[in-house]
Amino acid sequence: MAVGRSLLNRAAFVVFGAISSAAFAAGAGTVTHVSGSLSAQAPGGSARILSQKSEVNPGDILTTERDSYAQINFTDGSSITLRPNSSVRVEAYSFSKDRPQEDNMFLRLVKGGLRTVTGLVGRRGNQDAYRINTRQATIGIRGSSGDTLECSEGCPGVTPTSDKLPPGVYHATHTGIYIAQNEAGSALINPGQFGYIKDAKTLPSILPKDPGLSLGQLPFALPPGGPSPECIVR
Repeated sequence: MAVGRSLLNRAAFVVFGAISSAAFAAGAGTVTHVSGSLSAQAPGGSARILSQKSEVNPGDILTTERDSYAQINFTDGSSITLRPNSSVRVEAYSFSKDRPQEDNMFLRLVKGGLRTVTGLVGRRGNQDAYRINTRQATIGIRGSSGDTLECSEGCPGVTPTSDKLPPGVYHATHTGIYIAQNEAGSALINPGQFGYIKDAKTLPSILPKDPGLSLGQLPFALPPGGPSPECIVR
């Protein structure tokens, strides 16, 4: 009897392990457009070239080369559009229609720029579930769209004029409200405004005008739109 129970427990463990592994390996999103070169590197793995309809997984580091653009649509309905010479890591992603409390999307913008349009993650369940990390701030997004450029060490070739930008992190809000926050304090970035974070110890500021980001040049980005609840940058 004890032997039978032990075998049953082992079988249950194997089945549970298989389900857990399948859930972890499930794709986070799909490449919908590519112009130029897009690659992905999985944790501990070699780089692979991505094309339209390629799957993107949690842990992947996505990188575009010179003059290259790529758009990825995630299963919650959100999207990111990567600019040239850019790299972003999908640190974590979890979305299930029946479990909003488990929603999680964490992107780390390593360099360059991307446009984000949010989906269901961050708009149901945990409102802080959608985050973008840069060297100078962590950006929480709630039902909004915007452009973020990580230029702390320069970002030549990301936009036609990005090589002329002073070092730092730039953010342009299209819809919603962002709060840029670091060790020095915080600043609201409203629709149509441009925020600038020089470094983690300098107060975020609102620029009087577009500093020359040239954000309009995107060959296939989803148009900004949708609802505009607040977005928080921490």
